[in-house]
Amino acid sequence: MDEVYEFLRKTQTYYLATVEDDQPRVRPFGTIDLFENRLYIQTGRVKDVSRQIAVNPKVEICAFDGTRWLRVAATLVEDITIEAEKHMLAAYPQLSERYQPGDGNNQVFYLKDAFARLYEFGAEQPKVIEF
Repeated sequence: MDEVYEFLRKTQTYYLATVEDDQPRVRPFGTIDLFENRLYIQTGRVKDVSRQIAVNPKVEICAFDGTRWLRVAATLVEDITIEAEKHMLAAYPQLSERYQPGDGNNQVFYLKDAFARLYEFGAEQPKVIEF
């Protein structure tokens, strides 16, 4: 899990895929946090992505660092604790203009049953990481 976290922090932007009805939806994300031995992402409850996750919490993440790419399949679980929200916002202070812990809009999720594949050009098989 630490390797996935470091990869996503390094790339700064990854792409989160959700499903809406029968249509895939993909958008850039930039928040990734390690808290209580779990990998977290953050969004706003008013966004379409939040509604899509509520209906179907299975997501995929994809990121590329210029030579390697990462794909992660996971189920997102909302963490409603103020501590998780505070930890995420401390890691991304620039979000404090839009989000506050407990404001009803800030929403954090941890990745559960994650299956990650780290690919490298020229490698026959990806590195598999489960957490």
